[in-house]
Amino acid sequence: MNKFNSFELRAQWFAFFKERGHSIIPSSSVIPENDPTVLFTTAGMHPLVPYLLGEKHPEGTRLANVQKCIRTGDIDEVGDATHLTFFEMLGNWSLGDYFKDDMIKWSYEFLTGTLGIPVRKLAVSVFEGDADAPKDGESADIWQKCGIPKDRIFFLPKKHNWWGPAGLTGPCGPDTEMFIDTGKDACGPECSPACSCGKYVEIWNDVFMQYNKNADGGFSLLKQKNVDTGMGLERTTAILNGASSAYDTDLFVPVIKKIEELSGKRYADKEYTRAFRIIADHVRTSVFMIGDPRGISPSNVDQGYILRRLIRRAIRYGRLIELSAGSLSELARAYVRQYEEVYPELTVNAERIYGELKAEEERFVRTLTIGLKEFEKVAAALGTGARIDGKTAFRLYDTFGFPIEMTEELALERGLTVDTKGFGEAYAEHQQKSQAGAEQKFKGGLADNGEATARLHTATHLLQAALRRVLGPEVAQRGSNITAERLRFDFSFGRKVEPAELAEAERLVNEAIKAGYPVTVAEMTVDEAKAQGATGLFESKYGESVKVYTMGTFSKEICGGPHADNTAELVSFKIQKEESSSAGVRRIKAVIG
Repeated sequence: MNKFNSFELRAQWFAFFKERGHSIIPSSSVIPENDPTVLFTTAGMHPLVPYLLGEKHPEGTRLANVQKCIRTGDIDEVGDATHLTFFEMLGNWSLGDYFKDDMIKWSYEFLTGTLGIPVRKLAVSVFEGDADAPKDGESADIWQKCGIPKDRIFFLPKKHNWWGPAGLTGPCGPDTEMFIDTGKDACGPECSPACSCGKYVEIWNDVFMQYNKNADGGFSLLKQKNVDTGMGLERTTAILNGASSAYDTDLFVPVIKKIEELSGKRYADKEYTRAFRIIADHVRTSVFMIGDPRGISPSNVDQGYILRRLIRRAIRYGRLIELSAGSLSELARAYVRQYEEVYPELTVNAERIYGELKAEEERFVRTLTIGLKEFEKVAAALGTGARIDGKTAFRLYDTFGFPIEMTEELALERGLTVDTKGFGEAYAEHQQKSQAGAEQKFKGGLADNGEATARLHTATHLLQAALRRVLGPEVAQRGSNITAERLRFDFSFGRKVEPAELAEAERLVNEAIKAGYPVTVAEMTVDEAKAQGATGLFESKYGESVKVYTMGTFSKEICGGPHADNTAELVSFKIQKEESSSAGVRRIKAVIG
């Protein structure tokens, strides 16, 4: 195998697909735009959903990129050899262009040729078929013609070989997955990539998106057949270099060495390995959350809550290895230096990253101090030899950030024990409630492109234009969240918006609606869009060519979302609430008639 580091692997990916007619597009934000179903961008296809559904992409029908992704569902598993909260996904797409034959042949060529993986180390799986879709014998035949032996092609059910939808509805389809055979003995005669025995490690996934899952649970064929692939940069870099985990590659080694320097502890010491990994992972993810063009701040809701949890978890584990106050900012500086060529937005937002980490660390230290006082009250009330019940231990964790290990250590010092089983039950109950709440909150399906959503999205254009007229040109969109019922618009502004200013902005939007401006779209370069006075904080999202939507003389904005045909379709506009979202960012919630 070719021992490419992460920078070389990115370059090889771009070169391979550029040679095959793909436009290289930049990574989108890790904060989804106009998608109420997810808190973060979890896959490369998320920003491309409108195009997978048939809308024309400015860069054509063949695309490739490396997408920044965040997944925090397994946050408590981070620290082992495989789990990460931030990762980069190598991806390529066909939007109604090539399909299975080309993609599978290219996958074989990239794996065996570019990466130099021996054929004997490869195994693949394909969809075995069910009531929703037929068996994918076509993919199996193509793999066999490429050179994969029949006994290394496995037919597996939907659980293993079907991707999507990312929400409750949306694009989906059968996939074919590629695995590295680690050389471990098979766990039995039925051993396959479906096993968790460790013999097979997934390296790539080709999704053949030809279906749409509907709200009624049924499946219908998409207007166009698409290809969506994903290869994890971190995992592939580790495999190519024979590393036992991503933490032992160039992606983490510099920061882990910095942690050793700041703490005086050794990563190789098994007592500290998990803490090192948690700190390295969580700080990296926090850097990308804060440093994103739509960068967020720690808070108690939505993305801000996840960010706060990551930072505080890193601080807690930092205390276990005696990292001094302010160390997270030092580690963040190392990450900014490491990624400055690949993701220059981190350099642009560097001071904000360091400032947010420092401020959150100071806030958490105060919370921990209060928590220690609360623990002393609990210990004093119980007396020596008593047991701290599970619910109390969980309250110390949930309210004051005490990991169960810290509570146990403090209890041991005072001659107490802790009901860890009860803590686990309380924690599990909390997770179930949180998941149920998330499912209710994000039940709308992935990137709804219905008429109501299109009208509300159009309203965000009018709102931004109105705010810039009323408050000044410093107003810039920092994010939006749209459901079929309402819009939420975040924008940069340093103070509370006065009621009279809100009323004037609302009046201007309604005036534009009443004017009945046609919503027109034109494709042009970013420079041309800027020259025409178009607004758009996220110009790099779609590459060299962008779409510019114009609404009379009122609004001209770079965008890629769904829109109404005429502003009159919005009927009326009403601001319901204006509030702070985070430092320097305000939030408006509004509805249309």
